[in-house]
Amino acid sequence: MKKLLVFMMAALMLVALAVTGCGGEEKKAAEAPEKVLRVATEPTFAPFEFQEEGSDKLSGFDMDLIRAIGAKMGYKVEIANMGFDALIPALNTGNIDVAIAGMSITDERKQAVGMSDPYYTSGLIVMVQKDNNDIKSIEDLKGKRIAAQIGTTGAAKAHSVEGAVVTEFNTNTESAMELTNGGVDAVINDSPVIGYYLAQGGSEVAKTVGDVMEAEQYGIAVKKDNTKLLEDINKALAELKKDGEYDKIYKTWFGEVKK
Repeated sequence: MKKLLVFMMAALMLVALAVTGCGGEEKKAAEAPEKVLRVATEPTFAPFEFQEEGSDKLSGFDMDLIRAIGAKMGYKVEIANMGFDALIPALNTGNIDVAIAGMSITDERKQAVGMSDPYYTSGLIVMVQKDNNDIKSIEDLKGKRIAAQIGTTGAAKAHSVEGAVVTEFNTNTESAMELTNGGVDAVINDSPVIGYYLAQGGSEVAKTVGDVMEAEQYGIAVKKDNTKLLEDINKALAELKKDGEYDKIYKTWFGEVKK
């Protein structure tokens, strides 16, 4: 009987230890910090990123894409709002992990930050007032007043126009308003952004002229030496394209499947 009692007590101790161990593992798992991907964007670039009216929520193609990429990587995605020209400095100081804002992949940017594989192909276009029949292409902008967003390839293109007086604004919305108010003769911006602006009512006061110029590819930016994060983003992006999720996001914002 004594041996039986000793055996039963030992068994109970083992069960207690096992339960305690399981509870400890569960507690440890529950206390494990959630992985957070700190993302920043400049949300005046619809349909890629914009702030929903009456809400703090950021929507758009880029926003859906980076959330899907984060989910693939096992991260909770937190998105901050900042000026376009502040994105690269914020990456390099470590204040954010990722910048996504319709950012064209250029040699200059690749010197400053790591850029992901391309996720969208765009191009620049000229927008003028609806009743302007004198400007038919970028060649007609010599000596004219041009608006563009600061730090963008549209601004760089505007500065390349001979004799042009270029005004750079913090947002695309301000550039469009300056055109509407007659403060400039034209705006140079990304074709899909201007197309979205016109589709949302801008066609009442403005139109595009000429052909889409200089095909550009958008990429996701990370700190220059954060190669591991860049590899993970590229891997997640490739998986989204392979499993069809990228096409679903593309169709949501552009009404067709990317070919």
